[in-house]
Amino acid sequence: MKITALVENTTKTDLKVKHGLSLYIETAKHKILFDVGPDDTLFHNADRLGIDLSMVDTVIISHGHGDHGGGLESFLKINQTAKIYLQESAFEPYFAKVVIKVNIGLDKTLKTNPQFILLNGDHKIDDELNLFTVSDSQRCHSPANDTLYDKNGNDPFTHEQNLVITEDKTALIMGCGHCGIVNILSKAKEYNPVLCVGGYHLYNPTTKQTAPTSLLDEIAVEMKTYSGTEFYTCHCTGTKAFDYLSKQLPQLHYLSCGEVINL
Repeated sequence: MKITALVENTTKTDLKVKHGLSLYIETAKHKILFDVGPDDTLFHNADRLGIDLSMVDTVIISHGHGDHGGGLESFLKINQTAKIYLQESAFEPYFAKVVIKVNIGLDKTLKTNPQFILLNGDHKIDDELNLFTVSDSQRCHSPANDTLYDKNGNDPFTHEQNLVITEDKTALIMGCGHCGIVNILSKAKEYNPVLCVGGYHLYNPTTKQTAPTSLLDEIAVEMKTYSGTEFYTCHCTGTKAFDYLSKQLPQLHYLSCGEVINL
């Protein structure tokens, strides 16, 4: 299994950076895109790295926010064969609000495209790939979620899904982890992942605020119980929260744009 960060907020290379996420994952059976970033940054970086996105067979959209699914329209122009999995509710309207409400949702005109496979909850794609949602997200709630809304009020993130890849070893892939890294790990425990990659949404890009250290300490205590798991975080965790957590968790690393994980 090979995981390459194609879109992320930071880089140590000359690749483009953008607030968003896209991971290119090669497995024994699949060429996968996990999220597609907010715009065409994905395609620029893939070209620089020699990755042919027209050969991708599976796309997972983690949730209905534009920084993870904004590149969908452009992707559909270059790839007419990949199956694109997302929760049906990902096409509902979503907003960020501090003073005024700003649309951060996906382009709902794309919903009828035949490449989309719209899900309602957990889904097994094949023996290698499983998707799951989290219904109980109360533990270790991040205040960075409190400015995010759906049409009914505060977003409960039922549109968020996570990917488990099972080969010789098992990896858990998350997008923003809005439902909380602690809650997601709890549900993924049955798969016994040795690798976990994704954001924890501990930084609010609208207010520029990082979650309080009391919450970070609580999360660190929970993550320490997964001593057999290597963690790579990115994107919405924020570098300040990462720096704080990594001092307590030696198995926690930062994944920036252009970096590769081999499992």
